[in-house]
Amino acid sequence: MNKRKKTEIQDFDRGIYDLKNKVNYRDKMENGISEDIIRKISAKKKEPQWMLDYRLKALKLFNELENPTWGPDISEVDINKITTYISPDADLSVDWDDVPEDIRNTFDSLGIPEAEKDQFLSGVGAQYDSEVVYHSMQKYLRDQGVVYTDFDTAIKEHEDLVKEYFGRAISPGLHKYAALHYAVWSGGSFVYVPKGVNVDVPLQSYYRLNAPGAGQFEHTMIIVEDDAYCHFIEGCSAPKYNVLNIHAGAVEIFVGKKATCRFSTIENWSRNMYNLNTKRSIIQEDGKIEWVSGSFGSRVSYLYPASILVGPRASAEMTQISFAGPGQNLDTGAIMIHAAPDTKSYVNSKSISKGGGICCYRSLTEIKENAHGSKASSSCESLMLDNQSRADTIPVIKIENKDVDFGHEATIGRIDDSVIYYLMTRGISEEEAKSMVVRGFAEPVAKELPMEYAVEMNNLINIELEGSIG
Repeated sequence: MNKRKKTEIQDFDRGIYDLKNKVNYRDKMENGISEDIIRKISAKKKEPQWMLDYRLKALKLFNELENPTWGPDISEVDINKITTYISPDADLSVDWDDVPEDIRNTFDSLGIPEAEKDQFLSGVGAQYDSEVVYHSMQKYLRDQGVVYTDFDTAIKEHEDLVKEYFGRAISPGLHKYAALHYAVWSGGSFVYVPKGVNVDVPLQSYYRLNAPGAGQFEHTMIIVEDDAYCHFIEGCSAPKYNVLNIHAGAVEIFVGKKATCRFSTIENWSRNMYNLNTKRSIIQEDGKIEWVSGSFGSRVSYLYPASILVGPRASAEMTQISFAGPGQNLDTGAIMIHAAPDTKSYVNSKSISKGGGICCYRSLTEIKENAHGSKASSSCESLMLDNQSRADTIPVIKIENKDVDFGHEATIGRIDDSVIYYLMTRGISEEEAKSMVVRGFAEPVAKELPMEYAVEMNNLINIELEGSIG
């Protein structure tokens, strides 16, 4: 009997999310990572010298750092088998009709432009493989000084601002794949909200990886000045292949005094993807960050959004859910660092596992010596749908002063058979009864999402519940 390679994934049908286009590219780097490849990427983008220097410094760190040891095994990840840059045969456009038809049809199927047309969104960005192919924003926001553009354009048109903040929230030395990101980043979005401006309708960027054996390394930077507000939505997906793919994006968020940023994301990668993503925010006095996250798909995920509360009375909230099916190991959680007095943090984490899938909630709550009067709480609930699945909770708590209020609660359980039986006596099938219970379990996360994304999340849950590995 032939042994199947580790990267061969017999994934179930995920409908529109598994749509594949022929890989038509304008530029494609050879596999692996080297100084020559990085210089080629930088030259193609016509970057300033400081960005090339930053990339080369990150490359050195990547070569020096070992793989993270705190999470699931990622020894299969071999950058020498990955194309770190592949540019689609398309230019950046502000008119949806100018996007090449095959790419446009893919995003149309995913519903990306419809929300913009229905004015559910005030701006939309769409990235395909390594480059952004579409970006737009409503005129009334531009008139208020809001900037929402692709990251390459931001470097050209807002270089001083980008240079001031680039790498401040996430250091290339944070871990090996943060270094990889800074060495080969491409694409992403840049948001700047001036003081006192309320972006009343969400902005959205969607990242689609189409090419097999490739990596996606977008960089997102969001700057919300004092007394301002912004809601940013991120969507991600990729079709299934029987080869390794990597996602190592980065999100840096800076929240000013009395400002609020809400960051919502639904990640729906295929099961040949290693999702090694890094997200961190820095929050000033009386500022607030709100994270809402759904993690679906991917073979392995490392995802722990961090909130660094540096101003008095700053606060952070995290609401998240993950769903691990057969062959998946999703390591997710949150980092809350209280570095000022009277700061607050709250985490509500839920996970669902079936078919031998593994979900792990891994967190760090650190309350510094000067963070008197701080309050922190976390709630972690895990639902296992069978005897083969696994759920772990690994909280790390570091408290350096006595004037704090901290609480942590974790529960792990199975679906109550009596509930399923009751629903079946009312004429509901066993399959639908289980779906109802799972959707009810996920409802606290769904209600934090805009309606269109709550619907998508419930659809993804249904796909996961119905799917199987052949």
